[in-house]
Amino acid sequence: MRRLALLFVLVLGGGLAACGEAEHPKPPPRSWDRDALGYYCNMVVVEHKGPKAQIFLSGREDPLWFTSVRDGIAFSRSKEEPGRILAFYVNDMGSTDWDRPSDRSWIDAETAWYVIGSSKRGGMGMPEAVPFEDREKAEAFARKYGGRVVGFDEIPDDYIFSTSEPAPEVPRG
Repeated sequence: MRRLALLFVLVLGGGLAACGEAEHPKPPPRSWDRDALGYYCNMVVVEHKGPKAQIFLSGREDPLWFTSVRDGIAFSRSKEEPGRILAFYVNDMGSTDWDRPSDRSWIDAETAWYVIGSSKRGGMGMPEAVPFEDREKAEAFARKYGGRVVGFDEIPDDYIFSTSEPAPEVPRG
């Protein structure tokens, strides 16, 4: 009987401790303005083409902004990042323009489909992980610009952390 009482106290105590832990609600995506600066480059986010990213951390009201999705993914996979990410959003490139992405096209980064290895370059001129909410739109993009469609967890670390410079553009004409 004493063991049963001890088990009850342990279970009840664990449940009460869990109730005391504050859960952080997932913040909604924000719209950017001219004050939104890229976390790594400290450049104005709206001045760059291609998809962007924003990441919310616990204990911080404003998101960290990234001029490219690739940079946002690198941040989320960084060994130094202690897992404080509350929300991670990227632009859905199936519903916005490459040259001027809408700040109202945000989707959850972890559920998006990505085209990697395409000929399109991200905000800093590097290879990009191009996000889409709709897999069919991602596949159409890959047919047009090359690359392959993968889920968030299938993006290889070496694609994200590669420091190789993009190939120079060949003039047409």
